[in-house]
Amino acid sequence: MARIDGKRVAFLLTDGFEDSELTSPWEAAIDAGAVATLIAPDGGEVTGKNGHTQAVDLTADAADAADFDALVLPGGVVNADHLRMDQDAVAFARGFFEQHKPVAVICHGGWILTEADVVRDRRMTSYPSLATDLRNAGASWVDEEVVVDAGLVSSRTPDDLPAFNAKLVEEIAEGAHADQTA
Repeated sequence: MARIDGKRVAFLLTDGFEDSELTSPWEAAIDAGAVATLIAPDGGEVTGKNGHTQAVDLTADAADAADFDALVLPGGVVNADHLRMDQDAVAFARGFFEQHKPVAVICHGGWILTEADVVRDRRMTSYPSLATDLRNAGASWVDEEVVVDAGLVSSRTPDDLPAFNAKLVEEIAEGAHADQTA
């Protein structure tokens, strides 16, 4: 696996996230040398749908995409639905596209990207129930384990985590992508 020593990776989520969609990519990023930061709309800690808790490092209103090299968006229906209604979280996510930085999204995490209006003309996948939402937002949705489109990595479910983790580390190692735009 590629090395991403010293790269700063933001994980944006809130309560109700899919536990393994945080813990597995977090571990992959750390194991590859990255510095991971958990960002959420509110301080304190977040709790996954299966009980994993983790401390929030920074709130979305205080976070700036310029301070990070990449963004990871875990899924979970409750998490994704709440994030897309938080304007600071949406603006933070959009900032990565504006700065051409890698973004990795899995499962229901794609909802925030539809709200940020950054999926138009992008090829991506997600949990199948988001297919219509992503198509309506202009994406070309496909049912594949992992899809990479100019720095945007997407996967469907926790079953896809090994492929997702490998591609997210690879894209972070590559750095900025000129075609990764908002």
